[in-house]
Amino acid sequence: MVITLAFIVIAVFIWGTLAIWIQFARQKARRGLLIALWALASALFVAALFNPAIDALQTVAGISYTLSVLALVYWWRNIRPSNHRDWIPEVSRQAQGSLAGNIITVDNVRNFIWHSPEAYTEHWERRQYDVSKLASVDLALSYWSSPAIAHALVSFGFSDGQHLVFSVEIRRKVGDAFSELGGFFKMYELSIVAADERDVLFVRSNIRQEDCYLYRVHMEPAARQSLLLAYLDEANRLVHTPRFYHTITGNCTTLIFRMMDRIVPGLPLDWRLLASGYLPEYLYKVDALQGADSVSEYRRRGRYSERARASTDNSNYSQLIREGVPGI
Repeated sequence: MVITLAFIVIAVFIWGTLAIWIQFARQKARRGLLIALWALASALFVAALFNPAIDALQTVAGISYTLSVLALVYWWRNIRPSNHRDWIPEVSRQAQGSLAGNIITVDNVRNFIWHSPEAYTEHWERRQYDVSKLASVDLALSYWSSPAIAHALVSFGFSDGQHLVFSVEIRRKVGDAFSELGGFFKMYELSIVAADERDVLFVRSNIRQEDCYLYRVHMEPAARQSLLLAYLDEANRLVHTPRFYHTITGNCTTLIFRMMDRIVPGLPLDWRLLASGYLPEYLYKVDALQGADSVSEYRRRGRYSERARASTDNSNYSQLIREGVPGI
């Protein structure tokens, strides 16, 4: 029993230390002091567990540890998401939309012109789309390190040639660096970016030189429209009720799954929903892909990185990246 309790204290100590480390990243002196005090309280309590005969140690350790845990819980519960921070320009505005008849109006559609990873010309636009002309849904996957991890973006295509991409991203503040660990500890708010393909896909394939793939997801027309409206609902909700990004429960893939599951109930849970780099295997499993005989063929024909980089004119970017993609 004592050993089990000691392990629990150690686990809580590790969690608390990581939370303090992430949250006070810009206040190094305060972070060091808080971690030192937290470590002292935890160490005293563990020592008291293994020395029950020392009454003074029991009293001091019990009181100090209880107060420390209560303070930690109170502090953590009062870290609230906000829409009012010093955001980096790429996520400084929030997409929101409305539907009137068949016409969707989307405010703050991002259409940046990218010159380099850090240099761009900002354009935010109001755009309108006719949902009766919604013709396709494509999943874009962008890899930058591990084959198991990819960023997932959903592009809605209309018969008049327009494309609207939704990207679920961390909403970074000025000075923030990306950290998967930080995504567990309320480091970032969640953002849904609505963008032009020549912005949000182009920056990944041509500017950041990521490995990019496109997959045509075959859905019934009613399901396509429902998914588009689900994205708008989620974006509108974030405008009024901000929430934190979470590396596992609130990321680019899990939000897509939750919206899809509302439209097509009973979609199977699968480990590949967390390892987003293997989403093509999941889509193949649930028969959402058509036009090829294997996952490897979908990957080979869907890879558009070289096609995109070979062109010096991105005015036909949307057509270029779809050349030879199965199902199109």
